[in-house]
Amino acid sequence: MDSARDAFDAPTPAEPRDVLDASTDAAAIVSAAGVVVGWTRGAEALLGRPASQVVGRSVAELVAMDRDPARVAGVAARCRAGMGWSGAVSVRHRDGRPVDVDLRVSASFRIGDDECFLLSARRRSEQWALGQSVLDGFLTRSPVGMAVMDLELRYVWLNDTLERFGGVPREQRLGRRLSELLPGLQAVAIEGLMGKVLETGVPVTDYEYLGWSWADPHRRHAYSTSFFPLVGDDDSVTGVCYMVQDVTERWHARRLLSLVNEAGTRVGTTLDVMRTAQELADFAVPGFADFVIVDLLEPVLSTEGHGAWLTDAGPAPARPVMRRAGMCSVREGCPEAVARIGDRVDFLPPPHDAHLLIDGEPILIPVLDPSDDLWTTEQPERAVSIREFGLHSLISVPMRARNTALGLATFVRSLNPVSFRSDDVMLARELVARAALCVDNARRYTREHTAAVTLQRSLLPHALAGGTALELASSYLPADATDGVGGDWFDVIPLSGARVGLVVGDVVGHGIAAAATMGRLRTAVQTLADMEMPPDELLAHLDDLVLRLSAERTGAERTHDAAAQQGATAFLGATCLYAVYDPVTRRCTMARAGHPPPVVVAPDGRVSFPEPPAGPPLGLGGMAFEATEIELAENSLIGLYTDGLVEGADRDIEQGMSRLGEVLARSDADLATLCTSAVRQLVPVPQPDDIALLLARTHALGADHVVSWEVPADPAAVGDVRARATRQVEAWGLAELAMTSELIVSELVTNAVRYATPPIRLRLILDARLTCEVSDASSTAPRLRHARITDEGGRGLFLVAQLAHRWGARYTADGKIIWAEQELP
Repeated sequence: MDSARDAFDAPTPAEPRDVLDASTDAAAIVSAAGVVVGWTRGAEALLGRPASQVVGRSVAELVAMDRDPARVAGVAARCRAGMGWSGAVSVRHRDGRPVDVDLRVSASFRIGDDECFLLSARRRSEQWALGQSVLDGFLTRSPVGMAVMDLELRYVWLNDTLERFGGVPREQRLGRRLSELLPGLQAVAIEGLMGKVLETGVPVTDYEYLGWSWADPHRRHAYSTSFFPLVGDDDSVTGVCYMVQDVTERWHARRLLSLVNEAGTRVGTTLDVMRTAQELADFAVPGFADFVIVDLLEPVLSTEGHGAWLTDAGPAPARPVMRRAGMCSVREGCPEAVARIGDRVDFLPPPHDAHLLIDGEPILIPVLDPSDDLWTTEQPERAVSIREFGLHSLISVPMRARNTALGLATFVRSLNPVSFRSDDVMLARELVARAALCVDNARRYTREHTAAVTLQRSLLPHALAGGTALELASSYLPADATDGVGGDWFDVIPLSGARVGLVVGDVVGHGIAAAATMGRLRTAVQTLADMEMPPDELLAHLDDLVLRLSAERTGAERTHDAAAQQGATAFLGATCLYAVYDPVTRRCTMARAGHPPPVVVAPDGRVSFPEPPAGPPLGLGGMAFEATEIELAENSLIGLYTDGLVEGADRDIEQGMSRLGEVLARSDADLATLCTSAVRQLVPVPQPDDIALLLARTHALGADHVVSWEVPADPAAVGDVRARATRQVEAWGLAELAMTSELIVSELVTNAVRYATPPIRLRLILDARLTCEVSDASSTAPRLRHARITDEGGRGLFLVAQLAHRWGARYTADGKIIWAEQELP
């Protein structure tokens, strides 16, 4: 028996009890003879009897009811049939008091040879009786307004709360319809809903509406009402009951949230200060105010300096200088205004000064009095407007964002008879705060955009120098104001031997950082080009520079230096195309790094896009660049451009390139006009990326401008070559340069004969400058020395450097070329 008792032990009463959990019920095992053979702790807790006092004794001793043998026999028979039984019984506690329980008896089972039953019981919960007086008090004083209407929708009963909501005494309501008492509460619509409930028997819940009542005739309230049919004993509808709650505060909070959310989509749609101010005024009329003006401090509209007042920057002037940035009225043309958009204003609600803008709270004037001395003295024109147009209530909210004072927004009511209240100030504050952030964003963007455009234009070439080799024209358009200035650039670089370098590139990103990075890359290209690097090698060195810039950005981020991050994080990579045109050979060598290929229009109008291997964009590293050489007929047109010219939302880059070729091929206008019209036709509207186009029409240097001689590797040959060069210079009509040319040729040829490897060749080129070139098969670089007084030699290149405008060396596949240029008289 102990094992049976232990098997049915339940958790202690101190453990948590779930109302649906039967594991803590009192349980006992009773034999067919009515003897208790098992007793759980739950049973002990219910009756206060330990197992030692119950096990082995008759279960009848625990029952607090009259004995009913027939009922017991019926229960036993049902349980033996495997169905079980449940019902309510009364059992006796140890202290003698009865305990009402819900009893369940299981189907019979066997323990050994004995037939047994499992009994489980749970104390019955007490039922609370609701007295009529309690019910009457609840209905009468409930915080929810209640009423009963008859089939004619006349009041039969209402509680105190509903009487207080409407402001109409109970005696005047009973027997009358709602539309006869409170026409301002959408009575017709409400009675229509009650009629529908009477007709269909279907309740209507949570119907919200706005209106005035006699209890508060000067303020509009929001109500939530539910209507229920009243059903009689025969299931017929005998009337309708409705319950109403005043949800004005909830409605105002929801309206505030809705308006603020809507303002987020309608205010600040552009990065334009004036447009943002106008959007605030347009949004607030007529839903919130009848007349709105937005005045911004003059520095906010400036692109120089900080553009506003810092709120902790010290004392402010008594009358701030502002400009009208936006206004809107329910009256066409804003006749209430005493200033127009763009006019200078100094309006502050009297008696406030500029400190209202810096640290003041919103101003609420529920009732405007135009006869007030402050208005007539400080704002006489506005006092007249107040009187003429019936402006009766005002809210002025300072516009501030990020510790910066921006201006003042003023909301006025005239046609709307309801004065502004304190909860309206909260809404006005939220609207202005949202708009102020947008204005500050626009102000900051405008300043940065202007600075970026200025920086970018200062870094682009102001004049293109193609010499006699190229006729040049260019066009550059900054990005649309919504996306900011990018990093597009182009350049034309005069090289030795009458050659010209053409470069176009595009830095990833927008803003000042992209423009500054563009300037660094442009300077690097100029330096590398001056070092006479071929296009593929130049791009390889440029790629290394971009990698170093990326490393600087990473270092700035790791040091958490905000200023450094701002200047570095915008730079992620760049593309570039570099080409070198030689007018003597009419050949053009080019290489590109992830950039679109150039467009070439032959003299007969044929269009082609020579494609040197694309190469990776700059900044990836570890990949080689390849150069391609093409021959260009004289008067060919070559165009270098950035992807903003040929890409767009309505076309892919191949379509844009094809369109560019068509535009350049069918125009015979001068180069500058062609360049401008091509950009206008391809990009008729502002684009989100910079656009650069560089056009060059090629010219060739004829035989009458280029002369060359083979030079024997013999010092005795120097005199003959020197004489030939002098005669050629004089033949070109440059007698003033004959002596200096003779000295330059003599020094360069002598050095080549002494130190270089044959073959040696002298070439004179007459272009924008007079160029002397000496080529040889050696790769040894010349070195400029400063000879001492006692030295017998070493002054050759030093003398050349003094006589020439500039000089240098470039390497070829067969060796090197030493060159020197002289300015033409």
